[in-house]
Amino acid sequence: MNNGNSATSATAPSSRPRASLDPRHLSLVVTLGLFVAMFGAGSWAFEGFFSLQVFLNLFIDNAFLLIAAIGMTFVIISGGIDLSVGSVIALTTMVLATLLENHGWSPMVVIPLVLVMGAVIGLVQGFVIHYFEIQPFIVTLAGMFLARGLCYLISINSIAITESFFNEVSAIRFPLPFETSISVNVVIALGMLGVAIYLAHYTRFGRTIYAIGGNEQSALLMGLPVARTKVLTYTFSGFCSALAGIAFTFYMLSGYGLHAQGMEMDAIAAAVVGGTLLTGGAGYVAGTLVGVLIYGTIQTLIMFEGSLSSWWTKIVIGLLLLVFCLLQKVLGRSPRHAAPSSAAPSRSGQPHTAAARTEQPAQASG
Repeated sequence: MNNGNSATSATAPSSRPRASLDPRHLSLVVTLGLFVAMFGAGSWAFEGFFSLQVFLNLFIDNAFLLIAAIGMTFVIISGGIDLSVGSVIALTTMVLATLLENHGWSPMVVIPLVLVMGAVIGLVQGFVIHYFEIQPFIVTLAGMFLARGLCYLISINSIAITESFFNEVSAIRFPLPFETSISVNVVIALGMLGVAIYLAHYTRFGRTIYAIGGNEQSALLMGLPVARTKVLTYTFSGFCSALAGIAFTFYMLSGYGLHAQGMEMDAIAAAVVGGTLLTGGAGYVAGTLVGVLIYGTIQTLIMFEGSLSSWWTKIVIGLLLLVFCLLQKVLGRSPRHAAPSSAAPSRSGQPHTAAARTEQPAQASG
């Protein structure tokens, strides 16, 4: 008896799971560490870099990118892509500017109108992608050309916004401690971030997006509303693009067909650097915030350095994007992260797949 108890007690500690970092969270940890290292390096190298206002300026100057990247994160998690983001932002600025300046419409009418416009563009793209089974790259590429072309149909010139409401809102600053402040755009972006985190992690809609990105066929077999969720995901992205366009208009006080060129790539880069898996099924909305902050930190470092071209931002972001894609590939081959090719059946006769594990929280949400 004593020998049996001794053997049991000897083997008990070995059966306890060892505390270790989930490989799925490693990219997010690397992203956060990279931001801290870059901001720390800037603080050491440049006088005046280490200040609260410089940190807050990362939000002020990139609030519209954060809003656009939030919508992009949802789309990428679902296994898709949205290349129309930058063009929808530009179209939003043009519609706002021309209706406010040339037609004298009230901002209280124009702002809801452009939000609906962006959501409808996303809805149409999502409908075509799902029901006509066309690749998201092709559909959103067409949407990108369409929205950018509509900008030039409105006007080939920049339209300055002199309307009092927009000028007053763009000048508002919310005071913070140590004589610092933030703009309205930051409040809008952080509010949207909070809504997005809730949607992604605390609703059935969010869990269904993860299930679709992980394995769409398994999501269908589980009875999840795949069609509705995919269409709503692109609708949400279109809404975020229009909201980013409003924030961009507050920031620039103009509408122009060349605004936000390439911003869809910046949004994709921010999402991927923030830990979102390009193939779908995994990602963090909060990580996208860190990705945007890294983008802003690179811009700030270049500005403080003084002699480098602003195009170095694109070069560094491109290198980081490549590194994080390689990191995702390496983690995807990790034994803990990769799904088994032939999972052992459970007692119910169903295989233990990642999609099957997703079913339980989806049903628990009611």
